[in-house]
Amino acid sequence: MATKYIIILVFTQQISFFYMMSSSLSCFSCLVLLVVSFSGLSFKVEGRAFFVFGDSLVDNGNNNYLITSARADSPPYGIDYPTHRATGRFSNGLNIPDIISEQLGMEPTLPYLAPQLTGDRLLVGANFASAGVGILNDTGIQFLNIIRIGKQLEYFEQYQRRVSGLIGAEQTEQLVNSALVLITLGGNDFVNNYYLVPFSARSRQFSLPDYVRYLISEYRKVLQKLYDLGGRRVLVTGTGPIGCVPAELAQRSRTGECSVELERAAALFNPQLTQMLADLNSQLGANVFIAANTYTMNMDFISNPQAYGFVTSKIACCGQGPYNGIGLCTPLSNMCPNRDIYAFWDPFHPSERANRIIVQHILTGSSNYMNPMNLSTIMALDSRT
Repeated sequence: MATKYIIILVFTQQISFFYMMSSSLSCFSCLVLLVVSFSGLSFKVEGRAFFVFGDSLVDNGNNNYLITSARADSPPYGIDYPTHRATGRFSNGLNIPDIISEQLGMEPTLPYLAPQLTGDRLLVGANFASAGVGILNDTGIQFLNIIRIGKQLEYFEQYQRRVSGLIGAEQTEQLVNSALVLITLGGNDFVNNYYLVPFSARSRQFSLPDYVRYLISEYRKVLQKLYDLGGRRVLVTGTGPIGCVPAELAQRSRTGECSVELERAAALFNPQLTQMLADLNSQLGANVFIAANTYTMNMDFISNPQAYGFVTSKIACCGQGPYNGIGLCTPLSNMCPNRDIYAFWDPFHPSERANRIIVQHILTGSSNYMNPMNLSTIMALDSRT
């Protein structure tokens, strides 16, 4: 019995070291893993489920199954994906959840609406995200049929009932409680709601500071519901520099400067989101919600693209019009030959390489990027429990 305890301890330390230092397993550790597996006491990080909620930054294909204009299931989307086919991801290749799964050695999640998500594949987790959605139900109404966040949470409840039929209620609760969760909302509530048209309904109803406070109060309800449904490790991203994306430059910029008004919105929203998450954690007595400062993560390479190997952060790789920021990315669009040197793939969404920079900050970033801890620290701590 003592021998087994020593083996587990050594393996746990190796897992912590692996995630903190991104080093590969040594031959000795492989041997330890083999011994532990034969003892029937193995710990497999890749067995941790992963759940994703939110908008087009993290949608991996749910909208393919809906009658909606918010779709990315046609070329040239997916040109750099392993299959070189459009999958519904708003990217030339992998998106943020894909890269997180890759970096943690986990199997990528399937869209919840995908017919292939059955049986043991359910145990990997699920992606409930839907392009166009926001915190508010009226965000994205122009896209018609999308999975609003309330419906995403309903699907999460449905998912748990389905899994309970496979492994029982107690094991399902354990799977959900130990899962990693990612949620990305907020950008569309500004871009595709408050600022969608001049004198929009929401801009007539609220001043910008009041609108931000309203969004934060509504988001808190969403996150509380997510906790009530079992989420215990939840990465919550803020908005990126929404005034600096090629689509907004094309509409609002004369000389390539970011939109002052949209940047003001992000500057109001993100600190209040971080504070709300801290308040929730204090109320719950645990670090359930982790704030990912994706504004700064993006702004690093937007303000100094050359330092990150990009030739530009103003012009999208795929699009048309000023900054390639008008309309959709289609086979008729202008398209750059090398996506790795463009920070933006299309008028709104980062390229795969930019997504990789963002994920690296999520994994190992300092408190300037991740609060109260980064994902590597989370994985190391959780490996000991």
